[in-house]
Amino acid sequence: MAKPLLIACGALASDLRAVLGQLGLTDLVEIRYLPAPHHSRPERIVPAIREQLALDDDGERPLVFGYGDCGTGGHLDRLLDEIGERAARLPGDHCYEFMSGSELFAALHEAEPGTFYLTDFLAKHFDALVWGSLGLDRHPELRDAYFGNYRRIVLLSQAEDPAVVEAGRRAADMLGLEFEHVHVGRAPFAEAVSVTVHRKVA
Repeated sequence: MAKPLLIACGALASDLRAVLGQLGLTDLVEIRYLPAPHHSRPERIVPAIREQLALDDDGERPLVFGYGDCGTGGHLDRLLDEIGERAARLPGDHCYEFMSGSELFAALHEAEPGTFYLTDFLAKHFDALVWGSLGLDRHPELRDAYFGNYRRIVLLSQAEDPAVVEAGRRAADMLGLEFEHVHVGRAPFAEAVSVTVHRKVA
């Protein structure tokens, strides 16, 4: 039987490689990464997954999607239903939830619903994936239209890297928001990956 196919968001690549190695799963799955900018254009996620499946899925192999719902409005879960039991995705609504763990994310959201979240990857690539993708590099006057209802940025960091914290702080300054840093490490993500992938690894 072919190895399970893991199709994942490119924004997770570094952390996913790290936790798969930690869990001893690297050689047990075949991985395809989809473009990280889809993170900011969720309507592109399911069509991109379908394109990858057309290339690599034989109709029988187990499938794991390295995504939450990620703003697809339930379309990813409908794809899972269409495929059936051989497919699974990471638990939670988005990467912020499975990176931090559901309990911590729920507490952060309850404390301040007007929160914009960053991971290490998004902090480091904020200019391209947020500022640029929203056109704020060309029209900074639109900042308040996009972010007027937000109060803070919370960086959910995986690595202990001062440069990432500084990048998160800079992003908050650019958006005119308060900045908070919560170091979550990779343990919650590793647990989410372990539970999901082990369900599909024979």
